[in-house]
Amino acid sequence: MNDKVSFGYEDVSPEEKTARVGEVFSSVAKKYDVMNDAMSAGMHRLWKDKFVRRVKPQPNEQILDMAGGTGDIAFRMAAHGASITVSDINQDMLDVGIERAMEKGLDTLVWSRQNAEELTFPDRFFDAYTIAFGIRNVTRIDKALAEAYRVLKRGGRFYCLEFSTTQWPGFKEVYDFYSHQLVPKIGSAIAGDAESYRYLIESIRRFPTMPEFERMIREAGFVRTRVEPILGGLVAIHSGWKI
Repeated sequence: MNDKVSFGYEDVSPEEKTARVGEVFSSVAKKYDVMNDAMSAGMHRLWKDKFVRRVKPQPNEQILDMAGGTGDIAFRMAAHGASITVSDINQDMLDVGIERAMEKGLDTLVWSRQNAEELTFPDRFFDAYTIAFGIRNVTRIDKALAEAYRVLKRGGRFYCLEFSTTQWPGFKEVYDFYSHQLVPKIGSAIAGDAESYRYLIESIRRFPTMPEFERMIREAGFVRTRVEPILGGLVAIHSGWKI
């Protein structure tokens, strides 16, 4: 039985991946949002806006935003009146989000340190589960999907925003060069950490393709699954329903 999982281009034990991913996000937490702007030329804001429009948060809904660390998705959904629980395995990321919420005067969010593979929430508790740019860093993605299914009410919806591999000819080659050659240098200049950003790019390359990930979502029990590619699949919105 193969008990190795990917950490970038390396294959490591699950325990080592969990520890090393934790180190990556502790390292980049304070500069995470600045780096997102620098790496995507601000486009991540548009992707997140579109993502939240697809989720359609409603007043009084209970929504779990997993790997929601710095609060970007949660702040957008809270503006629609939903009750948001922001969870992340990394306390440093949560601390940044809590500080940002205080600066915005938002005191309605619930912040909870959680492992996506072993949530402490009860069964059938949330109306929606969101995870943006986080699931590829989970050690056992199948376990995280099973937990998402467990904590959703019947009729609940799952939404995931994640990088993938663009299928646009020409653009793919340009993006590969940019991500592998330039992103670590940007990470070094802005966050003082080239290696963490090298891992983040490598983790995108090792993530399942859009059809493969959709299959994983279905295998977790979700129905009416859908993939919406952005920029030819550079980013994709995945969704499914629990019935």
